[in-house]
Amino acid sequence: MKSAVLVFPGSNCDRDMAVALETVTGNKPYMVWHGDSVLPDGLDIIAIPGGFSYGDYLRSGAMASRSAIIDAVVQASDSGIKILGVCNGFQILTEIGLLPGALMRNENIEFICKDAALTVEKAGSPFTSGYDKGEAINIPVAHHDGNYFADDASLDKLEDDDQIAFRYAEKINGSARDIAGIFNAQGNVLGMMPHPERAIDSKHGGTDGLRLFQSLLG
Repeated sequence: MKSAVLVFPGSNCDRDMAVALETVTGNKPYMVWHGDSVLPDGLDIIAIPGGFSYGDYLRSGAMASRSAIIDAVVQASDSGIKILGVCNGFQILTEIGLLPGALMRNENIEFICKDAALTVEKAGSPFTSGYDKGEAINIPVAHHDGNYFADDASLDKLEDDDQIAFRYAEKINGSARDIAGIFNAQGNVLGMMPHPERAIDSKHGGTDGLRLFQSLLG
């Protein structure tokens, strides 16, 4: 499996993401600088990591969404390549229109850094085949702007079309309907605020994120 991790000014989880992908696939991912305009050939997955791209100075993910590499990412999505956006990566995916909705300031206006209890809402996807529907898992969160918002019609569509990947098991940041992660309509793009790449080694506190990366091998 060939993978790539996008790197923006301010990315700070790119190495964690690369370690997770190499641990599962056995191959080092390509580290693709945001200023590049083309992606490596033959990719199976593109990961957009967490961090604070461009310092979140305008709006989380807004400046990154104008980077040179984005056109190639959109084309990759259209061709069916799997795309995983975590935290700031999720914010970027909404900014470029690959996922609906937006990520707003946390309801309590505070940065949240803790293990979060999640419920797996959809198990039969390229990202979640290693889980059972309804399974309780723990994945770390670390964000200031993780409050997922969409209008009621969009939220109803996500529900009806089975596009919700994970929900928070308890109130975390004010996210609409406790949404922690969503798929696009085609199922090849996943955006989530929790960090599965930080939960792949028991020595780091847990391995509930490992199965997400293992699912990508299927």
